[in-house]
Amino acid sequence: MKKKSIAIFASGSGSNAENISRFFNRHPSVEVSFFLTNKPDAMVIDRAKNLGIPCHIFNREEFYDTNRIPELLIEKGIDFVVLAGFLWLIPSNLLKSFPKRIINIHPALLPKYGGKGMYGSKVHQSVIDNKEKESGITIHFVNEEYDAGDIIFQAKCAIDENDSPESLAEKVHELEYLHFPKVIESVVLSQ
Repeated sequence: MKKKSIAIFASGSGSNAENISRFFNRHPSVEVSFFLTNKPDAMVIDRAKNLGIPCHIFNREEFYDTNRIPELLIEKGIDFVVLAGFLWLIPSNLLKSFPKRIINIHPALLPKYGGKGMYGSKVHQSVIDNKEKESGITIHFVNEEYDAGDIIFQAKCAIDENDSPESLAEKVHELEYLHFPKVIESVVLSQ
């Protein structure tokens, strides 16, 4: 039986992309077979090389004004797309090519603290500024709007009064590393 194939989009360091790839290394039914990034200097490119996974670097024009990315994913036999720290809105041609097969993770408990411009330390700072008692992660399907697709899974962590955006980010990263690969696995295997 052919393994289900995942492509991961990442814009930054790629720590989640690497964690997911290592989780599926030697998995009987699922593999990470392709990385894509919109940043030619992103650390995820080095991680891809170290993992032996091909990586495609693209620009805004290729992503939004052509069908090259959906065509490339189909050509590579990709079954699912995972966004792991990828900040661009997904265009309709990609959504149509992978309906209910694009998954994102957000570093807060949606629907709060989501939307355009809400990423990384901006999210954690907003959560702390609003004196929330907890934060966490939301894993969701991707649709035409930022952070508005159907929620698949959430996990929470407590916020201490001494937490900074950096310390909260560490707590959230732990949840990401623990849960994201398992949730991806359950979604991929259920379809």
